[in-house]
Amino acid sequence: MNALKPVDHRNKNTQLIKTEAKRLGFMSCGISKAGFLEEEAPRLEKWLNNNMHGEMGYMENYFDKRLDPTKLVPGSKSVISLLLNYYPEKTQDPGTYKLSKYAYGTDYHFVIKDKLKQLLFFINSEIGDVHGRAFVDSAPVLDKAWAAKSGLGWMGKHTNLLTKQLGSFYFIAELILDLELEYDTPVTDHCGSCTACIDACPTEAIVEPYKVDGSKCISYFTIELKNEIPTSFKGEYDDWVFGCDVCQDVCPWNRFSKSHREPLFDPNPKLLNMSKKDWEEITKDVFNELFKKSAVKRTKYEGLKRNINFLKD
Repeated sequence: MNALKPVDHRNKNTQLIKTEAKRLGFMSCGISKAGFLEEEAPRLEKWLNNNMHGEMGYMENYFDKRLDPTKLVPGSKSVISLLLNYYPEKTQDPGTYKLSKYAYGTDYHFVIKDKLKQLLFFINSEIGDVHGRAFVDSAPVLDKAWAAKSGLGWMGKHTNLLTKQLGSFYFIAELILDLELEYDTPVTDHCGSCTACIDACPTEAIVEPYKVDGSKCISYFTIELKNEIPTSFKGEYDDWVFGCDVCQDVCPWNRFSKSHREPLFDPNPKLLNMSKKDWEEITKDVFNELFKKSAVKRTKYEGLKRNINFLKD
């Protein structure tokens, strides 16, 4: 008599997770087998060797863990990649100093971490004793590479993840688990011969298709750089004081962006109506009120003032 084969629950568990992810508000969920990212290794090494990370010294840390989640989360078998839309219904008044759209509302780290905790709790409740960790852009995880590997989109020439359905205005997060699941496959690249993002970048940070010199990017200067902004970039900033959306704004695929449904990402109404004069006269108290739970707090009041003064002077 033949022994009974063990029941394979991978399909059922995969569907349970994807359904719950959708219920929690994630727009997409893709899954990859945890392992070494062979294609990314030489790219990352070359990017670091060419100092394209500027003063972002943390990018040099945990090189092995950055490329292999099994070193980051021992025993891990699956990387669950999730996308959360942040495209706003309303944007700032034209002609004012600009913030990247992702920073309009509550800091995404808090919003997404809470959803990931709920998803992990659901997995443990419905599937069993599953161990893993949640990541939101705050650990050595190559989130765009994993999202592309799991079929959620392709890496555009501006190195942001792109989808045909909704463009690129969304956050990427991961759950890395010691649970075997059914794995998705990558999608094809649909950038074609388009160079809109390369042509539009104010500081020519997209040095070639699919390669960004982080040390030339407006987002780097306005958020990551702690010293004075080099005067050689004077007049190239297009009024951005926190982050930059130019490469995404000009991308043809972002014509299909739809407004998010996450109330926590809605901006403070005062923020959208601020004039240049309001920004130039912003006090520390107003900064603290407007950006109490915002990602803009990362640059601090002094950093924001530095960015505004650089454009104003």
